[in-house]
Amino acid sequence: MKKNMFLFSAFVLSCVMVSCTSSEDIDLGEAKHVVNMLSEEPIQLTQEQQAFANSNNGFTLNFLKTVNNVDKSGKSFIYSPLSITYVLGMVNDAATGQTEKELEQTLGFQQGGIQAVNDYCKKLINGLPKVDKDVTLNIANAIFLNKGRTLKKQFAEDVSSYYDATAETLDFKESKKSADVINKWCDDKTNGMIPKILDSTDPSAVSYLLNAIYFKADWASKFDKNNTKEEDFENQSGKIKLPLMHQNVLVNYLRNNVYSAVRIPYGNGLWSMDVMLPEEGKTVDDVIEHLAKYGLVDYDFCGTMRDTYSSYSDTYSAYEVDLKLPRYETESDTDSKEVGGLIPLMKKLGIHLAFDGDFAEIPNMCEEGNVYISLMRQIAKIKVNEEGSEAAAVTVAAENYTTSFTPDPVYPKATFHANKPFVYVIREQSSGVILFVGKFTGK
Repeated sequence: MKKNMFLFSAFVLSCVMVSCTSSEDIDLGEAKHVVNMLSEEPIQLTQEQQAFANSNNGFTLNFLKTVNNVDKSGKSFIYSPLSITYVLGMVNDAATGQTEKELEQTLGFQQGGIQAVNDYCKKLINGLPKVDKDVTLNIANAIFLNKGRTLKKQFAEDVSSYYDATAETLDFKESKKSADVINKWCDDKTNGMIPKILDSTDPSAVSYLLNAIYFKADWASKFDKNNTKEEDFENQSGKIKLPLMHQNVLVNYLRNNVYSAVRIPYGNGLWSMDVMLPEEGKTVDDVIEHLAKYGLVDYDFCGTMRDTYSSYSDTYSAYEVDLKLPRYETESDTDSKEVGGLIPLMKKLGIHLAFDGDFAEIPNMCEEGNVYISLMRQIAKIKVNEEGSEAAAVTVAAENYTTSFTPDPVYPKATFHANKPFVYVIREQSSGVILFVGKFTGK
């Protein structure tokens, strides 16, 4: 049994609002040409960092499968496993031994070591906001330390240097007052989308580690509110009425035997929402199982498959798509009765020791002794409408490139009406890194 084991808590805030700043008249008989991928300042990853990005996407899709298997309510949900990665990246900086190994392997860092993980996270924090000047991306980390506790010098320097984490001391015995300070930080960093993460602080806790990611972007092709109509949406409970946005647009489209998908771009095209609609006879559960097993795989016209994490999305093919997408809002909380907590989810994914009060090996955070994670929670929110995009997100980019559609060719046509449950991801295209995963069921 280890002595002098202290507890701390980790919180992850994720918010997404998909919208446009203005609307315009749309002739549904003529597709709009929207893709123009011009990176303002792409992120240059090393070979090792690209491997981290690819493997972390695997963690993201395994998280999607795990939460979908646990939550049997049939409700919509939205989460950001990448935001979880940032919190646990800070924990990893203070971990040793088997605890460090579990963290790095589960998150996809393949025992790369603390320095390599820190360098990767720093590159994303610095680079992501520069990918598209018209997209707002804020990534914030913070540590709230209990009065009388002291961070080890090296850990304090690392989280400041690599995670831009600010540290603030509070008296956790003043539970309501301390919680108000932490909640104010949450409210500020998510632009009011997530105003509260806890009711009170635990007087015995060493610290609270937080990550908040806020993303705002316009659709590259904006939906006209005049074309949004109440239409049938069919889920497991039957048919309901939902507002479906509608436009005819030239976007990337693919279809396989499990799902059809469209890649709906934001801004300059490097950010997108990929929406996956189950094929006839398939369900969203089938789509999620497929994604967890094979990843996001593109198909070209010849039926060739490849993993899109390793390169650009050029195997998605340009189609003129009759596109319908619901206007909706979803808010999720891992503390909900349907999910049952973030720590049990993380244990299912392979992280155990960091949550064990007897055997955790996290000695390099606090001067007073070893620590373990006693509480972990994520709240996430998404709004999808015609007015714009605010979102929690993290991403990477690989190379400069330019992709544009010329107006002369005749493109094949496809119909993509998301009038039944679907799966979606928000990702950055030049690297393929997934920022958010979600399921929409109309509930």
